[in-house]
Amino acid sequence: MPLSQEKLCSRGFNQSWELARRLDCGKHILKNPYILKRHHHAQHQANESRANRQIAIQDKFYINPQYQGQLESASVIVFDDVMTSGATLNEIARVLKDNGVSRVINWVLLRTLRPSQRSEHV
Repeated sequence: MPLSQEKLCSRGFNQSWELARRLDCGKHILKNPYILKRHHHAQHQANESRANRQIAIQDKFYINPQYQGQLESASVIVFDDVMTSGATLNEIARVLKDNGVSRVINWVLLRTLRPSQRSEHV
């Protein structure tokens, strides 16, 4: 899950990459945190509705031109630490498929509860 340069500089690390790089996936899965890039999005999405998240995340991701040719007919795994609404992962899948990827697989460490489930656990 890419971070914008601004977010990466302020945080100092990308938590998704720190987790993913430690996974032993064997020799056949190449890990590369530089293929997908993210434009800075100043607004925090934690309290936004699903619809607002989908709108806010549109066109925030792009392919690093250096890797453009490597995506044709590829299968790509996107690793994220936490999935909330799925809007970000859906947008990333759209961008990857628009750039020639044939299959996108999402690996997510944690998933937040849906709003209706949150109220039941409070």
